[in-house]
Amino acid sequence: MGALDVMARIADYMPTAKKPDRKPSLYERLFWTAMALVVYLLLANTPLYGIPIQPATQQQILLIQVIFASNRGTLMELGIGPIVTAGLIMQILVGAKLIDLDLTDPDDRKKFTAAQKTLAIILAAFEAAMYSLACRYWVVTGPNPFTMCSASWLTRVIVGLEIFAGAYIAILLDEMIQKGWGIGSGVSLFILAGVATIIFWNIFSPVVINGTAIGLIPYIIQVLNTRGSLSSIFIRPGGRDLVGLVATIVVAILIIYLSGMKVNIPITMPRLQSIKSRIPLQFLYVSNIPVLFVGILYADILVFASLFRTYGGGVIPRWLVDTLATYDQNGNLVGGLAYYLNSPLGVYSAYADPVKTVVYAITLIGLSIVFGYMWVEVSGLNPASQAQQIVDSGLEVPGLRRNPKILEKVLERYIPPLTVLSSIIVGLIAAISDILGVYGGGMGLLLAIGIVQQYYMLIAYERAVEGYPWLKRLLGRE
Repeated sequence: MGALDVMARIADYMPTAKKPDRKPSLYERLFWTAMALVVYLLLANTPLYGIPIQPATQQQILLIQVIFASNRGTLMELGIGPIVTAGLIMQILVGAKLIDLDLTDPDDRKKFTAAQKTLAIILAAFEAAMYSLACRYWVVTGPNPFTMCSASWLTRVIVGLEIFAGAYIAILLDEMIQKGWGIGSGVSLFILAGVATIIFWNIFSPVVINGTAIGLIPYIIQVLNTRGSLSSIFIRPGGRDLVGLVATIVVAILIIYLSGMKVNIPITMPRLQSIKSRIPLQFLYVSNIPVLFVGILYADILVFASLFRTYGGGVIPRWLVDTLATYDQNGNLVGGLAYYLNSPLGVYSAYADPVKTVVYAITLIGLSIVFGYMWVEVSGLNPASQAQQIVDSGLEVPGLRRNPKILEKVLERYIPPLTVLSSIIVGLIAAISDILGVYGGGMGLLLAIGIVQQYYMLIAYERAVEGYPWLKRLLGRE
């Protein structure tokens, strides 16, 4: 029995969401999806018990909060981080053929899902232990914010258990939705909820810090009441200004437009009397995956830099830790690789440090190309895999024999250029959005719009199937 079989077997002994005996109706699934969202929001706004939470700067937590749908200092401290990380690791291992699984086979698919759940739980336990041991939330003395604290071991264990429990509940909620009780996936739902929450509070938050309202609308009212400078409404430090709001609307429209663009390849179906059709390839072929990978890389750099600084001692050279991330006496990120992967917060921040802004944009676009190409290769979206799928489905390109190698040559004229071009576009959109101070961040907005489109198509599909039962027979769902 291999390691994958052991991990799949372990999942059988863990609390799990039972698959429904009958398929719930669309409205039932919408109800349970809403219930999962309510539970997530409650967890994301329930503070961890037993610790005095320290305030954190927005620049250090916004991207991690968006990518992992987490909320610092709450039961959703880890968010969907363990689920996303475990899923990416498993997908890459399968795509690179390091794990021999056929995901079209129901048995192999079941084994893959069970092993992925076990890996997610292992990651959640490890991360919860590291957060607890590192004393991340307790007041410490001295200029180094990562100095070990004097909290009791009982308190640390309680905090670790709270963080793990929140992550495990998120895993169960995602599992419940994907097993048929809800629509879509918990991962997508929670990311969308996190981005929507950030955008809502950036516009309407009444919280006042250092005499300044956080939300745009309360800030405008404050400026008008105090007869302050109207120019600060358009651009102000930390973003959340009028330029950012307008940029959010414009970028959202641009992403929706680009998402609807397709490159069509003509095909015929000989088994259906040579009906002519087309294979539509999305113009944004890699979707938002490249910027998602960049966000995960940024989060991992911060985590490892924190762990190295806390536990490295004399084993890990200081220059290596500073290369990953350098902090000032207040714990603000001021240097290292993480600093240049950290997006500017609006026009004011971008103008204040133009060198960092340029390096950030170039790095983001470059990494997007690398990750986009890597994702296409390991996820079965490369020309060879797509050609084989076309042949297996009985489709063919007019004028060409039904040979995978010939089809692969045809697809090589489309897929590699689309991969590079779409990676550049999503990286450029994310970079410009961050520079303009888009609400929710450039990566967050890309993810949110993609998720909304997926939910729209899913709900439209389910309504069509329920309204026209004969579609079930046509689609082979009976």
